[in-house]
Amino acid sequence: MRQVMNAAFKLSDSAPPPLNLDPSDRRGPFRPEKLISPRLRRSGAMSVRIFRAIDLAALVLTGILSLVPVLRPDWRQAPLGDILPFLAPALLIPFCSGAFDLYSFMRRENLLVHLARLAFVIAPGFALALLAAGASPDRPYVFQSLTQWGVNAASVLAALHGMWWLLIWRWRRQGRLTPNVVVVGATRHAQKLIETAMQRRDVNILGVFDDRLSRNPDALVGVPVLGDVQSLLGHKITPFVDQIVVAIDTSAKARVKTIVEKLRSLPNQVSLLVDVDTDDERRAALSRLSNLPLARVSGIGADERKEMIKRIEDMLIGALALLIFAPLMLVVALLIRLDSPGPVFFRQRRHGFNNEPIHVWKFRSMRAEMTDHTAAQQVTKDDPRVTRLGRFIRKTSIDELPQLFNVLAGEMSLVGPRPHAIGMKTGPDESARLVAEYAWRHRMKPGMTGWAQIKGSRGAMHAPEDVRRRIALDIDYIERHSLWLDLYIMLMTIPCLLGDVKTVR
Repeated sequence: MRQVMNAAFKLSDSAPPPLNLDPSDRRGPFRPEKLISPRLRRSGAMSVRIFRAIDLAALVLTGILSLVPVLRPDWRQAPLGDILPFLAPALLIPFCSGAFDLYSFMRRENLLVHLARLAFVIAPGFALALLAAGASPDRPYVFQSLTQWGVNAASVLAALHGMWWLLIWRWRRQGRLTPNVVVVGATRHAQKLIETAMQRRDVNILGVFDDRLSRNPDALVGVPVLGDVQSLLGHKITPFVDQIVVAIDTSAKARVKTIVEKLRSLPNQVSLLVDVDTDDERRAALSRLSNLPLARVSGIGADERKEMIKRIEDMLIGALALLIFAPLMLVVALLIRLDSPGPVFFRQRRHGFNNEPIHVWKFRSMRAEMTDHTAAQQVTKDDPRVTRLGRFIRKTSIDELPQLFNVLAGEMSLVGPRPHAIGMKTGPDESARLVAEYAWRHRMKPGMTGWAQIKGSRGAMHAPEDVRRRIALDIDYIERHSLWLDLYIMLMTIPCLLGDVKTVR
């Protein structure tokens, strides 16, 4: 703990540790010890909204406790002039929080500076309130209550922000708030961008990809050149990448267009680095990857408000569903053990958000010795691999109930594109190769149910047309999802399942 506290008061813009620029090191100078998926980094960033809500609740609670003496003995007879001064802090402090950008938790801001900014946020509201109370010297108890509120609120908020700052500091140390980037194009712009990134440490540039490998070195300023654009599409680091930056001279329009078209098949955000020549422009590009001079050309930008609402929805409804279905799940688990030898659960690697591999849980519905972990052969009618009980739980989708654990863990959502097994085949071909936009469905967490499922695209996909229809419905949902659409899909799921007797599941 002492080490953490010492770091809290240390200037965070001090010189970074020496960087490894050995071109033979394929990890490069930015590669963290453990790659963290964008899903986990986004959950850390959304926590700032929770910090803001807790701060507001603390402000209101301390205000109510301080207002109680003013309202005694009968709050209905309390003069309005005694209550009005208490409104100033409650209204001004949230406004000043935005004006002073209090919740930005800037990388180079130490704890003392952050607490000083907090004081500037708190001071105007209480100064105005005390000024208003001081105008009525015949009611000193109002002035005293406001003073007590100011002391209590400042103490509580200072303690809370000390905790928030230390959490943010820890998450940065873990890499949860540092975006991972790969650069396409071993150009002078890429070189300058990497050099600036080394000074600032705002992003992790994991690698460089370029089609002209014969002309390029093995590394660019220590960052390894990992292959061409085609190899980026299936590279093992791609699921951990937040942003793909195309750093090719925009004058080479044909080449830029070809590369961007190739990258559109990925779920990752793709941005074009507009020609930058000054240090300020490069710093701006690193500070805000989604803004100019970076122009996003592919991928869906993060909407933190929607993501937070969806996560709350998943946690509340998911926990309630688990509580309701727990007795049924216990009975099914017992019946599976009695029906056939083997484990109760079946775990399969599937694509999650941003192509991240996740393990999806299901009740085992196939014979243990015939279990297909790669979905190389999709289930057919009267499939001999499926057990007697398995046919029932697949038909009713009861086998999917353990995925509630995936939802609560944050790997899945209640509503979203259904997760497909990695390497799943439709006929002789891998499903992902049948539709160019297949990976677009991974721009959102996979779901237990989805828009495609209530629109009739359920079960196995035996023809390319089935894949195309499923992907089109998934992308349609991603582009217009909302809380109300999610609730509608959840309500329609059960009647759609019960009314569907033809689909093989």
